[in-house]
Amino acid sequence: LTYAWVFNEYPYFVQQDNRRFVSQQTGNLYIAKVEPSDVGNYTCVVMNSITKGKVQSSPTSLILRTDGVMGEYEPKIEVNFPDNVPSSKGSTVTLECFALG
Repeated sequence: LTYAWVFNEYPYFVQQDNRRFVSQQTGNLYIAKVEPSDVGNYTCVVMNSITKGKVQSSPTSLILRTDGVMGEYEPKIEVNFPDNVPSSKGSTVTLECFALG
């Protein structure tokens, strides 16, 4: 499976950069330091590379709060690494670590 996110409407896919990341493990979209340009509707698109099938979620709105309330979550680091990550010499291993809050 491959995960992507559409911003507002097709064909405007979220481009990963130093603020935006799409986890290919969970499909989650992470945005650091939300800016006014991030406000809009986000739709998750899941593609199956074998069957060429594609399915998408309903849009989720991102609304920028201006009241200074950050939410109910304290800062934390979210790590879900397995105890062991087997790999072959010369292969690429990707570990995902996220700071939330």
